[in-house]
Amino acid sequence: MKSIIITGASSGIGAVTARYFLQNGWRVGLMARTASSLEDIAGGHENAVCLPCNVTDEAAVDAAFETFSRNHRLDVLFNNAGQFGPQKSIDEIQLADWQATVDVNLTGMFLCARAAFRTMRHQSDQGGRIINNGSISAHTPREGSTCYTTTKHGVSGLTKTITLDGRPFGIACGQIDIGNARTDLVANLEVKRAADGLPPLPTMAVEDVAKSVFHMVSLPEEANVQTMMVMASAMPHIGRG
Repeated sequence: MKSIIITGASSGIGAVTARYFLQNGWRVGLMARTASSLEDIAGGHENAVCLPCNVTDEAAVDAAFETFSRNHRLDVLFNNAGQFGPQKSIDEIQLADWQATVDVNLTGMFLCARAAFRTMRHQSDQGGRIINNGSISAHTPREGSTCYTTTKHGVSGLTKTITLDGRPFGIACGQIDIGNARTDLVANLEVKRAADGLPPLPTMAVEDVAKSVFHMVSLPEEANVQTMMVMASAMPHIGRG
């Protein structure tokens, strides 16, 4: 049985992707801060492993990966946890809000990728696959997204370097850049747009993101999707609603 750890698994893209992989016969390590939320997503499934963990906590991340790998091979990490941060122009952003976004979107991604890489490098059947959740903002930003966009550009750099560093160990790395899946994050953007008198954003089902991730991990070891962009078909311009 193939195994995957999914961060940010208690809601949105993470939760839907976790359920999709469970339905398709995978063992799924669900990682997020709140144990009760993870248990709700797991729904008592025998192949679900709840790993309560704050991705910004180095010791907690390392312990979660060690707990999972003690009993299971790690085939895939879906490095998904993230937050949007303040929707303001740069002069209105407090340093604490900037740091909080960087902590989750970049440092958290680094810590989880590092733990997965270490696990995949040293497990008996060496190798695996890491998929980082980027964003269309990694290509073209939205207005008022200084913190989010900057961190997602950083995620692209992380993906590219892991791709190179993982080759000697059979570790592939790719990135999925998503545009306007119907999540709480997009719902919050909609509230801001409505307040500004702007029309609703074109959106797509979160399930289509899960299917895209599943395609990426279903490829043979010799093949890798370096970057996949999946977005609402009616989006008028990449990165903008």
